[in-house]
This record gives sequence, structure tokens and C-alpha cells, in this order.
Amino acid sequence: MIRFLPAALAAALLAAPLAAYAADTTPREPYGIALEGFAYPYPVHLLPVVNDGEQLSMAYMDVAPQQPNGRTVVLLHGRNFPSSYWAPVVTMLSEAGFRVVVPDQIGFGKSSKPQGELHFDTLARNTIALLDHLKIDKAEVVAHSLGGMLGVRIARAYPDRVAHLVLTAPIGLEDYRLYVPPTPTEKMIESEDKLTAEGYRKQLQTNYAIKLPPDAITPFIDARFNIKGSPDYPRWLRAFVSSGQMIYREPVAHEVALITEPTLFIMGADDHNAPGRPNAPEALRAKMGQNAELAKAFAAKMPNARAEVILDTGHLVFLEAPEKYRELVLGFLGR
Repeated sequence: MIRFLPAALAAALLAAPLAAYAADTTPREPYGIALEGFAYPYPVHLLPVVNDGEQLSMAYMDVAPQQPNGRTVVLLHGRNFPSSYWAPVVTMLSEAGFRVVVPDQIGFGKSSKPQGELHFDTLARNTIALLDHLKIDKAEVVAHSLGGMLGVRIARAYPDRVAHLVLTAPIGLEDYRLYVPPTPTEKMIESEDKLTAEGYRKQLQTNYAIKLPPDAITPFIDARFNIKGSPDYPRWLRAFVSSGQMIYREPVAHEVALITEPTLFIMGADDHNAPGRPNAPEALRAKMGQNAELAKAFAAKMPNARAEVILDTGHLVFLEAPEKYRELVLGFLGR
């Protein structure tokens, strides 16, 4: 039996790209721009919020543990991922006794897509409003990717509401304005609209060094491209591009070293994601995205921080190395 395993594995690997291509070329059933039609692992609730005079709804999951330890974790998602991708981490934390609150930020997932621009300060206020609504005075904040930038903003603006901060493969550890020239919003909209599902899959695999099988990436493709059939797709697209402009225009790299709350960086050694790098001058591109080294340098400057780097892991650290991630997070939060 064992001697045939390599052949079977090779056949599976050869078949996987074909299956992925077939999935990408199959006609897509449209989702709504609030991801209607896309299943989440737990019931979704809606919190009314007002941003810049606009009435909006913030979606969130609120998962209670069977044996509560009296503590709450808030999970902050990345830009290209609906909060449903936190499902394995929700299970991990709830089994350890934590209540787990999982919001979709305004502009993302099942939350409203605003007409106005997105700003980290506004998203931070929304998140605190959610904690107030749920009567949570203080929470552990576990963030990923763009959520890491938001986690920094929350920790700086509302330090008394954050017990511990876990920055999982965060972006924003450098100021991208130092490398990338500004890009007009309309040009970004045009570029994003031309992107195909197959091109997006390649983009995720290249930018994020993902160590997951193709079928594990497909839900991220679906969550983005099934929306194209919605009549409200242009509003979704503008909100998505606004989030890219927010990353560029509102850096947090100059604030990271000022965080005083206990902070843990968990980095993938192969994660060199740097938003906007293709638009940077070629001479500067290689300097961007040294994320693990940046995290270690920040941790050395901070009063209560450390950085852990997981080998052979890309941007989706908690899905690619779940056991090591569990060990690091629960060990850190258990202090």
C-alpha cells in the first residue's frame, strides 16, 4: 500500500489544478453584495451603525463557549477574506472557554457597503460600539492581515478596551507610501473589475504564498466573484477599492512601536505580502514585504511584545499551521 502512495498523491496534485480551473469556469450563481447566499458557520447578527451620516448594518457572529472562562476574544479579518474563514480559530478559542465575537467590518463580508470612504478610525469606533452593545468592557484582540492594521488603531485609540493583542501576519508594518506612488481610485476600480477568477487565484497564491490545496482557496474566489452577478456589484467594487486606498493613505506603521498592551506577532516565514508592490518602481520592490523581519524589529522596540515566525508558512498562518498557531495563541492569552 505504502509504495503506491506517492503515485496517488501525484495524481491528486495533477487533478487539483484541473478541478480548480473547472470551478473557475463554471457559471456562478450570484451572491448579494452582503454575501447573501454564502454560508457562515454560525448565526449572523446585525448591529445598526451610522458612519458619516449613512445608516449601515454591521454583521457579526457571537459564539458562546460550553465552559466559559469569563473572557472574550474579538477576531478581526483581512481584506480579501470574509470573517467565516476564522471558523477553525473560533472552535479553538471556544473550546478553551473564550466567548468569540467575529465581526465583518463595514465594507466587507455580510456588512453594509457604504457610499462613503472607509477609514480605520471609523472601523475602530464601530468595533468598540459592537463591544458596548454586547456589554464587553475588555477583550482579547486577535487580528489578521488588514485586521492587524485595525487592531493597531484600536489598541492605540482604546487601550483600556484591549487585554492582549495578537497580530497574525499583519500588513501595514511599513508605510507603503514610501515605495508606491498614489493611484487614482477610478484606475483601481478599472483594474479590479478586469480581474478574472483564475487571475485572482494566481494573485492570492503569489502574493500570499499560500500553502493550502486549491479547493481550500475556492471559497475566497467565490466570495468575491459570485458578487459580480449582483446589480449592486458596482457599489461593492467601490467599497473594496476604498479599503485598498485606506491601507495606502492611513498607515499605522508609525504607531506600532507605541503599543503598550501585551502584543504577539505571529508571522509566516514565506509571507512577503506588500500591497501595491507591482506599482512601485522596480528598484524598490525587493525592499518591500520583509514582514517577519519587520515584526521582529518592532517587537524589540516595544515594552511588552514578542514575534514568532513559523517556517514554511505564508499569509494564512492560522489555516496553514493550525497546531502551532493554537500553541502560540493559547499560550499567550493564558498568561
